[in-house]
Amino acid sequence: MKRLPFFDNPVLRGQLPMWRARLVLILVFIGFAALAGRALFLQGISTHFLQQQGERRYERTLVLTATRGKILDRNGVVLASSVPARAIWAIPDDIKQAGAQQITALAGLLEIPEADLRRRLNDDRNFVYLKHQVPMDVADKIKDLKIPGVHQQPETMRYYPEGDVTAHIVGFDNIEDQGQEGVELTFNKQLSGRDGSRRVIKDRLGRVIEDVQAVNPPVNGRDLTLSIDTRIQYLVYKALQDAMARHQARAASGVVVDAKTGEILAMASLPTFDPNHRETLPMDALRNRTVTDTFEPGSIMKPFTAALALDLGRITTSTMFATGNGRFQYQGNTITDVEHGGNGTINVADVLRFSSNIGMTLISEKLEPHEMWDCFTALGLGQAPQIGFPGAAPGRLRPWARWRLIEKATMAYGYGLSVSLLQAAHAYTVFARDGDMVSLSLVKRDSAPTSMRVYSSRTAALIRSMLEAAAGPGGSKISVPGYRIAGKSGTARMIVNGRYSLQSYRSSFVGFAPVSDPRIIVAVSVEDPKVGGYYGAVVSGPVFARVVGGTLRMLGVQPDAPLDSTVAMVNSETVR
Repeated sequence: MKRLPFFDNPVLRGQLPMWRARLVLILVFIGFAALAGRALFLQGISTHFLQQQGERRYERTLVLTATRGKILDRNGVVLASSVPARAIWAIPDDIKQAGAQQITALAGLLEIPEADLRRRLNDDRNFVYLKHQVPMDVADKIKDLKIPGVHQQPETMRYYPEGDVTAHIVGFDNIEDQGQEGVELTFNKQLSGRDGSRRVIKDRLGRVIEDVQAVNPPVNGRDLTLSIDTRIQYLVYKALQDAMARHQARAASGVVVDAKTGEILAMASLPTFDPNHRETLPMDALRNRTVTDTFEPGSIMKPFTAALALDLGRITTSTMFATGNGRFQYQGNTITDVEHGGNGTINVADVLRFSSNIGMTLISEKLEPHEMWDCFTALGLGQAPQIGFPGAAPGRLRPWARWRLIEKATMAYGYGLSVSLLQAAHAYTVFARDGDMVSLSLVKRDSAPTSMRVYSSRTAALIRSMLEAAAGPGGSKISVPGYRIAGKSGTARMIVNGRYSLQSYRSSFVGFAPVSDPRIIVAVSVEDPKVGGYYGAVVSGPVFARVVGGTLRMLGVQPDAPLDSTVAMVNSETVR
């Protein structure tokens, strides 16, 4: 068969209609036009929108967390600091490949019941937190388990080196690093600082590949130096702990105030808690009873009423009061003294030394209600202490216009009004400072404190000498070897179900030392002692003496007692 030349092929010799060629040309042109239009739309008109969409998928703002400031005592001892920790999280789908022993070990390290952990890992979500603020040593052990789907994220946790000793002062924060109680809450803004930020682009695997915005650095929180002295704080804590055990008491609290500066050197409350272990915090232990709990002060109020009467000239040191046989009918009520045989006719110094309720009633008759109210208000009663502490109670001081005569009498010796232990310690600064009451501070001061005069210096000096006698052999029989002390005990019935209890008492003692140049005020209160007595001098007095002696020696205060007392102290310490 003869083959035709290529150019003689009839198929090639055929000609297409012109309209088809034009149609193809038009279609090709339309295609190019569509591509050009789409390119113009994407690269011109929609550029900003598309960039935003891309950034949403790959651009991230990383929070640069500020480090929370430290809390220090007055000597630089760390009371709270932020330390590195890890958050443990998991991808439930991936962790299904883990072995049963690995899950058991993980539950043990996280201190989570295994059943609860397995239930959380069966979640439908693709991300679940297992535990925040895991210590680094535990996180390292979890990492060594090499469990698929378990990951870690850096974070910080708050650590409290002094634990339950300073718990009520320092408080604690939450997992967001925000203060919840105590100083952590009061000074939260100062301690927190300000977080920074970093704008970056990440790839699909989450790796940072580019910074797209200048880094905004974090501003770390400022350190806070408290007025607390950890050595004195532990001394108070241990003395209260021993007193609670000895008397089987329900609770106890104590405070030490620097008479010169108004700084709070120690403030302890029992029962307490450990802020490092907050899994089970007993609610009753969270209260700082020194500032939140109020009580009828009883006899520790008597020096203020006596000082007011002396200051106004209504009585003198030689004014005598007939207290009789220890029972006195007044306004249809019977007022009694502890000494049921009676104290006879006594002066104001003996009224304080014998803690005579009858004597205070007779003194109250020489005072007007508004005069007593003005004086008590100047002492800070009925007002929350201005230390910025959360939950500080104002106490109760009713308006004077509604006082009945019997109420005026009972308030003169400490019933019918209420105070916190911190308020009581604060008020006693008037006798330690020649009549002026210094402002309190929980933060270490770098300037002179403010003060307000309440009594004349002469009156304060008179009461100071009377309180020395009241604390000594003829009164509460409290002594501190080497130092002259002054103070007053208080024993008040507790209110249970709206009535005064016949079995429950609050035993208190407030005073200062050394008398020659007062340096500290110490206030102690023990709630509901069950054994070993209930009078303030018996229960709280020894705690007061122990705290005063230890504190003055720590502060290097020179003894002011007679030489034989100092020798006796040395001999007793040698025997021990």
